[in-house]
Amino acid sequence: MTATAIPGYLTGTWTIDPVHSNVSFLVRHLGVSRVRGRFTELSGEITTAENITDSSVTATMQAASIDTTNQQRDEHVRSADFLDAENHPTLSFRSTGVRVDGEDYLIDGELTLRGVTRPVTLTAELGGFGDGMTEGSKVLGVSARTEIKRTDFGVGGTIPSAVVSDKVVIELDIEAVRQD
Repeated sequence: MTATAIPGYLTGTWTIDPVHSNVSFLVRHLGVSRVRGRFTELSGEITTAENITDSSVTATMQAASIDTTNQQRDEHVRSADFLDAENHPTLSFRSTGVRVDGEDYLIDGELTLRGVTRPVTLTAELGGFGDGMTEGSKVLGVSARTEIKRTDFGVGGTIPSAVVSDKVVIELDIEAVRQD
């Protein structure tokens, strides 16, 4: 799909704005409730190409920045039982391709978590392009979602899925600022 098919589409390099972005996850706890968490420290870059399928994204989250709104749980998730933040301080995503599937954009890529890299596909919704907070600046917004199995990445291998689900939903709401 070419840029002209998307209203307001702008090509360029965009820096993820961590203040106005969110990378979060959701797991089931004890099979009855959902627990959410997020990473408060993230960075990355989006490149929008003339043809959207030539676009790319990279992102890095600091494992120690995990926030589940419970300090004791946060410390456990940072530990070797889960993220092992001491030995694997970052989680990262690097796109390998962008596809258009009807109304959806699919971003194929590689997620590295706890030192293990696996392919994932994000289903993305382009929020659009607009004016930024400073004169002449431009921003873009995109939301995306994927599901992974934590055990595929060596996360919580000794924790039964009856306690914490193996399925982890990852949700992203990203705002990025165009670099001139």
